[in-house]
Parts: sequence; C-alpha cells; structure tokens
Amino acid sequence: MPHIPIIMPQLGESIAEAAIINFLVPPGSVVLAGQDLIEVETNKATMTVTSPCAGKVQGYAVELQESYPVGAVLGQIEASAAEIAEAGLDLPVADPDEVAGAPAPVDLKADGYRVQPTVRGLPVPASASGASYLSPRLKARMNELGLHAADLAGIAGSGAAGRVTIDDFEKFIASLEKQKMSKASSMRVAVADAMRRSWTRPIATVGLPVKLDVLLAHRKASNPKPGPALYALRALAIALAENSAPAGRLVGNKVIHPSSIDVGFAVEAEDGVLVPVIRNADKKSLKELVSRYSELVELARERKLPAEATGGSIATVTNYGTFGLIWATPIPLPEQTLVLGMGAGRRMPHWDEAKGQFVPVTEAYLTLSFDHRVLDGGGAGRLLARIGDLMGHPELL
Repeated sequence: MPHIPIIMPQLGESIAEAAIINFLVPPGSVVLAGQDLIEVETNKATMTVTSPCAGKVQGYAVELQESYPVGAVLGQIEASAAEIAEAGLDLPVADPDEVAGAPAPVDLKADGYRVQPTVRGLPVPASASGASYLSPRLKARMNELGLHAADLAGIAGSGAAGRVTIDDFEKFIASLEKQKMSKASSMRVAVADAMRRSWTRPIATVGLPVKLDVLLAHRKASNPKPGPALYALRALAIALAENSAPAGRLVGNKVIHPSSIDVGFAVEAEDGVLVPVIRNADKKSLKELVSRYSELVELARERKLPAEATGGSIATVTNYGTFGLIWATPIPLPEQTLVLGMGAGRRMPHWDEAKGQFVPVTEAYLTLSFDHRVLDGGGAGRLLARIGDLMGHPELL
C-alpha cells in the first residue's frame, strides 16, 4: 500500500524549524485527513502537524525534544490509492509496496528518512560573521559546536593583542563541562538571538514623564476596561498614522516606510517574551481593541498564538511597570525601529500654577528606544511627546 510522508509544514513567516514535543496519535492508529498528529513548538507558539490524508500512521521518523527544519519528513501515513486521491495528493512514484506486490515494512530510521535536527546544545548560529580576532580554525570549531562570538565574551585571550586562541577556547569549553548546565529552551535561544541581532544597531532611548490621572479616570468609567499598555499602544498607533516615517527601516540607503500600522505588545511567557500583533491598530478604536488585546494576551501565555497574530509589526509596546520598574531601556526587535516602554505609576508632587502650590498626581515615565540610524533625538522626542499628549486625552483614543 502506498506511503505518504508527514512533512514539517511552514508554520509561519520566518519560522525555519520546530521542536517535537508530543505525539498525539500512536503508530498504527487509523486517522482522518487533517487530524492532528504531532504537537510542535516554535520560538513563537505551540502548534500541530496534521495528517495529509486518511490512512494508518505507519510510524514517526523523529524524536521528542529535537528540532527539525521545515520540509523534514516526520513520519509516514499508509493509505490506499483512493484515500490519496480524495486528499488531492499525487500517488507516490514507484512505491516499493506496489512494485513488490506485497506490503513491505519501511525503516523510518534509515538514512533516507532520518532527519538530523538543526538545533543542538548551545545557542544556534545566526549566519553572522565572527569578530576579526577569531582565526578561521577557531571559527570552524565554534560553528561545529553551534557557538557565536558573543558566547566568548567572558574569555580572556592569551594571544597577541588579547586574541582568543584555539587553546583558550578549548580550555573554556572544558571548564563549562565541570559546571552545572541546563539546556536552553527554544524560546530562550530565539530571544537571545533576536537581541544580539538588534544590538548590532546604534540604539538610543529618550524618556518623558506623563500624568495618568485623566487616563485612570477614563479607564474606571470604561466598560470593558482597557489596560494601561493598550492606551499606550493605541496612542502610538495614532501618532505613527500621522507620521509613519519614524517607524521606517533603513535598508542600504533607503528608508522603507510601513504599509500598515501593525503594532505588537510584549507578553511574558515561560522562559521568554512573545509579541502578539494587532493589525491596523490605527483604524480601530480603543474600545474595539480591548477584547482582541485580552484574547491575544491569553493565547500568548499559552503559547498558542495564530500565525496571523505574529510577525510583521512595525513597533512594540512593553509595560515594564507591571514589575514595579519606573524606567527601563528596552531593545527594539531586529525588524523594528521603535519600542515604546511604560513604567509604573507613582504618586508625585506636581506644581499647580493656578493654585500656587504642589498637588499630588499619578505619574509614569514613557520611554522610546529607537534605531538612531533612522531617527534622531529631536524626532524621537516629538513622537514621544505626541504619544504622551494623546494619553492625556484618552477620549481621543
């Protein structure tokens, strides 16, 4: 009987691989077309791989907790010609069962089916060249172990001008073996890689205190109640809709302007941060965004974000005030120019000219971190001031 491969699908834009975390159907089970077979985990969410057609699961060619690239053969479905045709698939050419005229077992662990995982051990190299002081031999050894130059930051080189030699490197690796180690999760590796790539750009931050009393009164009177970060997200979206240039990306000698105001927001997940995206945030009112925002927060915490709610955003909002922080310098994602941060609100004295005295107000700092190649301090300051002004007039959101 013909065999149809179970293929690792493209699980989202920029997703190149996924880790196997659960087999939902044991080998030998009869399944329907489109039935969930394997649960996989990317650096953004937990998803499932489905059966390409009806038939019987012959077996799996992959291991739990290992990562496999898009297009990898994960296993096989034994199906009849009718079941294959019903699924709209092509009948495999020169299938061994059809040629022999009798069923023949297929060794899923054979070289033709076994897929070597692309993520092993220490962080994944991200196609970035090493520092100039690394010799070709050392670079080759690092690539073999899946290391990047940033992983060697703590090594004191014994070579000329502080150069890290191959002996320095091997002693460093040997010393690691003597220490307690734990495998970095795919989420942690992805965050580390993104932040390393982001930091290759000149990042600057400006800050501005904003009074929140009017916003908090508006929130108290609202039903449903928007979270403080959603006020900031909506204000950022409106400000960028008025002038999208600050969110442009510099590529060569061109500034690429955004085609739509898609804004992400940071959600803390297990061992990392996910960034759900609200599409066309400038075209929906604050009240219209509340339910979608809450839905995406829950999906992010469960690591079940749909593909359409990830990637492609032009800026991110992060509310580090939830951790009691009043000031921080968050880093924009590699594909973004801006990240807006919001600190914790505090009761502060504010001079009231009309009353001629200090009065208590609730105040929080907004910070805007940006790619200094695209935006200068003046432009960043004006954008942040506009965001603060909009947050001071929540009825406009």
